[in-house]
Amino acid sequence: MNILSWNTQWCCGLDKQVSPQRIIEQARALADADVLCLQEIAINYPGLEGKPGDQLAQLQQLLPGWQLFFGAAVDEFTSAGRQRFGNLIATRLPALQVQHFPLPYPADAGVRSMPRMCTVVTVMDARLGAVRIMTTHLEYYSKPQRMAQARALRSLHLAASNVAAAPPEECRDGSPFQTKAQTPHAVLCGDFNFEAHEPEYAALTAPWTAGEEGALQPGQWHDSWRVLHPDQPQPPTFKLFDRRYGPEPIACDFMLVSDSLRSRVRAWDVDAKTQASDHQPVALTLG
Repeated sequence: MNILSWNTQWCCGLDKQVSPQRIIEQARALADADVLCLQEIAINYPGLEGKPGDQLAQLQQLLPGWQLFFGAAVDEFTSAGRQRFGNLIATRLPALQVQHFPLPYPADAGVRSMPRMCTVVTVMDARLGAVRIMTTHLEYYSKPQRMAQARALRSLHLAASNVAAAPPEECRDGSPFQTKAQTPHAVLCGDFNFEAHEPEYAALTAPWTAGEEGALQPGQWHDSWRVLHPDQPQPPTFKLFDRRYGPEPIACDFMLVSDSLRSRVRAWDVDAKTQASDHQPVALTLG
């Protein structure tokens, strides 16, 4: 399974041109992806640079035969009409279940911020079976919000792991209670807006023990880059070309995997040359 994650900056390149087509073309140049996880997808934000329109509809046209699932972290009605901004998961693998989880948004007075979301699509891979694909984009400006969101993502995985280990009663009656695709396999990817040395990273990837938050068994998130390269820093994914947010490139776009997929990590790649966004796309291969 090949998974690609990219904060697209509403498909706006450093040339200030908004082009979903360029995003898809350059994503395909990096990896023959089965699943695309795209952050910062916009619908009807004429106030943003490049005036993005309905990028969900545009991406659907560019990906015929794929299923697209959009999680709006922001969904608001203004003088411009309905405006939405969030994450998108596109898959050519069969989708089994879709979930959207609003992340914590604690008050942080006077600090610029917006709501955040984690979108989860469970897909069926011929080799791995059911896999939960989770994508997110955490708060940039507010550190308390970002920490709360990192902890919530850890808790979401802990809870889903519990249900996979102790599933509900089997049900085949065709009702909403019918049996769901529960799986220990999970990938969490996106723009986390923190680096690997920061406390939010430690909070997200901290192992849990049986009994913590009701955990039935130990577990944790594993950084797929570190699985393959434990002694090397991850290549940077932000501020390589655009230094508006700081003078030095950093790595803040991660691909995390569950315990059950740690041994299935095969390859990790990044396109360090594209300027189709202010972030670089990252690709993960599981097998």
